[in-house]
Amino acid sequence: MKVEFKFFLLVTPFFAVVALIYGLWSGWEPVGSVGLILTSALVGMIGGYLWLTAKRIDPRPEDDPDGLVEQGAGDQGVYAPWSWWPLAIGSAAAVTFLGLAVGWWLVYVGVAIGAVALVGWVFEFSRGQHAH
Repeated sequence: MKVEFKFFLLVTPFFAVVALIYGLWSGWEPVGSVGLILTSALVGMIGGYLWLTAKRIDPRPEDDPDGLVEQGAGDQGVYAPWSWWPLAIGSAAAVTFLGLAVGWWLVYVGVAIGAVALVGWVFEFSRGQHAH
């Protein structure tokens, strides 16, 4: 995590300076100026999140300059290769973006399908009261 957060936090001032230069040069043109300011803020938020996460977890093998590939072996997360929910979310995104071309009513249908699919994907491994 150390390399990642350092990269993001070092790039944040670059985007801020570029946003300032672009804003002054273009007379604070709204789209580009706001886009660069938001880019700087987003990169800073990601860097801050990675910094806070790096403080909470143990150093990873990737953070050790003398680390070996074998040290990173093992489970890296929980993945469900049999899950159909990502397909449902992708279909909902396709319907939503199709709605931008066909009609706004289809956007609402796509968002509704996406909300149901997202809830299904989040609670796929739920073993609590609402397990399925």
